[in-house]
Amino acid sequence: MSTIVWFDGALRDPETPLVTVLDHGFTVGDGVFETCELLDGQVFALTRHLRRLERSASGLGLGLPDDGVLRGAVAEVAAAWGSAPGRLRITVTAGAAALGSDRGSATPTLVVAAAAARAPGPMRVHIVEWTRNERSAVAGLKTTSYAENVVALARAHARGADEAIFANTRGELCEGSFSNVFVEADGEVRTPPLDSGCLAGVTRELVLEWAREAGLPVREVAMPLGALREARHAAITSSLKGVVPVVAVDGRPLEPGPLTARLAEVFDARRTLAVDP
Repeated sequence: MSTIVWFDGALRDPETPLVTVLDHGFTVGDGVFETCELLDGQVFALTRHLRRLERSASGLGLGLPDDGVLRGAVAEVAAAWGSAPGRLRITVTAGAAALGSDRGSATPTLVVAAAAARAPGPMRVHIVEWTRNERSAVAGLKTTSYAENVVALARAHARGADEAIFANTRGELCEGSFSNVFVEADGEVRTPPLDSGCLAGVTRELVLEWAREAGLPVREVAMPLGALREARHAAITSSLKGVVPVVAVDGRPLEPGPLTARLAEVFDARRTLAVDP
C-alpha cells in the first residue's frame, strides 16, 4: 500500500488518470489544499484543517464541496489506509476551464489521498534569498501554487539543509516552505505574527494555545531575519512534524533550547488526548 486515492465519490486506482488536463488546478494552480497527519486510522485536527481550507478557498473565491462530502471522503480514505502512520491530503481545485487565467463555471474538483509520511526529526534550515510578499493577493492562503516553495526547498537541499526559510518584503522573519518558525530568546519563545505573511499553521495554532495554557512564555511578534541567524535555540512546526528543534541555520550549529523542548513536550502530550482538538 503506497497511496490511497478518493475521487468523484469512490476510491480509485492511483495509477488511473482521473482529472482532466483542462482542470484549472493543473493549468494555473487554481486550488487549495490541506495536509493532515494520520494517526491510528484517524485524521488529527481535521476540523481545524477544514476551517483553514474554507478560509483559503474563500480567499480565492473558490467554492468548496459540502462539509459532509469532505468529511465522508476523508473518512473513507483514512479507513482504507489503516492504522499505519501517514499523511492525508485534501485538494480542491476550480475544475475544468478554458486555457488561461479566467475561471470557468465547472464543479470544483475534489481529491483526497493518503500516503506514507517520514518520521519527524531535528531540522537544518537554510535562509533563502527570496521573500514572501505579505501584501500578496494570496498571502496566508494554502494554495496549490507551490512552485516558489519547490524552488526554495531545492535550494535548501543543495545547501545541505532540510527546510528553506523566507523573510518577507519588510526584511522580517516569516516562515519556512512547509513550516512555521519559533525562536527562543530572552526567556520566551517568539513566532512571527500572521500579518508577516506566514501561513496560519494548524500546529502553530495548537502550540500557541497549549503553551499558554501550560504557562509557557510564548508570543507572536515581528522579528528581523537576524533573529534566526543569531538565535541560540529555534524550532519549526508543521502538521507532519509536530514541534522539532532546528539544529543548524546556514550550517551554524544550534542546540535545542529548554523552552522549545518544553513546547514539544506539551504538544506531544496534548495531542494524545483528543484526535480533533
